[in-house]
Amino acid sequence: MVAGAGFTLAAPAAHAATARNGVCESGEFCLYYNSNEAGSVSDFSTSISNYGATQPDCYDFKGPGAGKGLCVKNQAASVWNRTGKTVYVYYNSGYAGSKQSFASGVKGNLNSTLKNNNASHHIGAISTGTCKNTFGNPRTCAEAVTWAKNHLGSTSFGTGWCDHVVGLAYGWSNSGSATAYIHWTQVPGADKHAGVRSVPAGGLAFFKGGSTGAGHVMLSLGGGVFASTDVGTDGRYQAGHYNKTTIATIESSFGETYLGWTQPWFNH
Repeated sequence: MVAGAGFTLAAPAAHAATARNGVCESGEFCLYYNSNEAGSVSDFSTSISNYGATQPDCYDFKGPGAGKGLCVKNQAASVWNRTGKTVYVYYNSGYAGSKQSFASGVKGNLNSTLKNNNASHHIGAISTGTCKNTFGNPRTCAEAVTWAKNHLGSTSFGTGWCDHVVGLAYGWSNSGSATAYIHWTQVPGADKHAGVRSVPAGGLAFFKGGSTGAGHVMLSLGGGVFASTDVGTDGRYQAGHYNKTTIATIESSFGETYLGWTQPWFNH
């Protein structure tokens, strides 16, 4: 893994929704500051496991009106689901706690439990998959998670060694792949869950990008929390440190694109 350099996104097609532009477009899930779809809107094209609580790192309300610029976490009152799937809004980060579902096309107010107590949302049903111990790894999924937790705070892994470290967690001396992105491409399709943000403890979460295209990978600790190289105690990029973070924080801090998660398959 190498931290991402700046990059330019291609202009979206005319018919495509433009995520995070303060307009609730077809294909998006939208949170509103006020009830009955009023006030400022925050539009999303993907599931978000943690909205973040403070600027400048939180997801905020983008559209005009009351609430514009405020973090959406614990501030939303209503929604409009313009995706083609049922969307679930959760009380806690990591898709946990009480939840409320909104079918495709539905507008509605958050109930008394979720109103101003929203911390994450998931587009579509959450995968019920679990980490599998069927790949001949020296350590089981649970043992790899314990290893990662025991090494949180370490500064001994160096910089840019994300794929190497997930291999270490599973008891290997290396991952067997040259980079995180190459590792992602080598995992068999049956053990790969592209775009799914709910990652069981022990699963590997992959990203593409970075200044050399090496991408990034980290180990799920469960509940939307991950152990990652090159992040500080705030979960943001800090070379040479091993700490907890989230998918959303890696996306915003590293400037890389989330690919999905895989079972702990290694090229051995």
